[in-house]
Amino acid sequence: MARFEQHGPRVPVAHATRVDKVNPRAQATRRIVAFIALIIAIIMLLPVLIMGMTAFKTRSDVASSPPKLLFKPTLEGFMYLLTDRAVANASRLAELEANAKQGKLSLFNRIALENGQEIIGPSAYVARLSNSVIIAGISTACSVILGVLAAYAFSRFKVPGKDDLLFFILSTRMLPAVVVTIPLFLMYRQLGLHDKHLGMIILYTVFNLSFSVWLLKGFIDEIPREYEEAALVDGYTRMQAFFRIVLPQAVTGIAATTVFCLIFAWNEYAFALMLTSQRARTAPPSIPSMLGRGGIEWTAIAAGSLGFLIPVVIVTFALRKYLLRGITFGAIRG
Repeated sequence: MARFEQHGPRVPVAHATRVDKVNPRAQATRRIVAFIALIIAIIMLLPVLIMGMTAFKTRSDVASSPPKLLFKPTLEGFMYLLTDRAVANASRLAELEANAKQGKLSLFNRIALENGQEIIGPSAYVARLSNSVIIAGISTACSVILGVLAAYAFSRFKVPGKDDLLFFILSTRMLPAVVVTIPLFLMYRQLGLHDKHLGMIILYTVFNLSFSVWLLKGFIDEIPREYEEAALVDGYTRMQAFFRIVLPQAVTGIAATTVFCLIFAWNEYAFALMLTSQRARTAPPSIPSMLGRGGIEWTAIAAGSLGFLIPVVIVTFALRKYLLRGITFGAIRG
């Protein structure tokens, strides 16, 4: 007791509270970086904004000088994009005007009537946009499915000549598209794949497969092997472990790969221009070739570009959570 008494009564010591001090210099740096990033984003999005404004302008507004920033929006560009029209004669115009007064004409028919035209059917752009959906969708699905299986094999098994095979797969993306277009054109003519959906699906799948394999292999390498080994010990087969353990863990990488493959197949121009003509032609080569009466339909081109951009934006926005996680997968370790 004496040993404790000589120190006197204990005085409670308040727990020290950690106070994070904000570095004014670091805070100012972050603000400057954020401001610069905002300026860069505005500059990069400016062409998209101009394209969107042009899509809702009339032809006279598009040709005005200086350019009009304030204008009355119209769907004239989308009408030119989605329909085929013909000049109506006087009797037909009178009939159409009578129907318009009775409210029997659709919006596009009324817009065409204002320009002295009548709609005679859908345009070729509708079919070519459908071709883009079919070709890009199927080729992306094939690229991702085959890429997952190949990447899993390269990641988990001892494949003879693995490094050489991976380099060979990657080498298919090293040549520009225009270099191999002529040999592919001659080969497709011999095989009967020219201007066929199957030919474009096979071509886009092959070109996307190298990117898919390399990207997905990096994601699967980050998944610990111990998960599969534990599943195998519990009685799972290798295939069951792949579907129940690996795939759920790699879903972020699969989503990121899907978006990148879809963007390539959706936007590809050179192959679609050289290897298709009518039946399998996609939207990218058909948009710049839109000609109207007496000149280029800039409003229709802008409307087509805007409509072509929207599906990719929707898919990317829907997968944004997985995409952001997939891009940074493995970059930060806890």
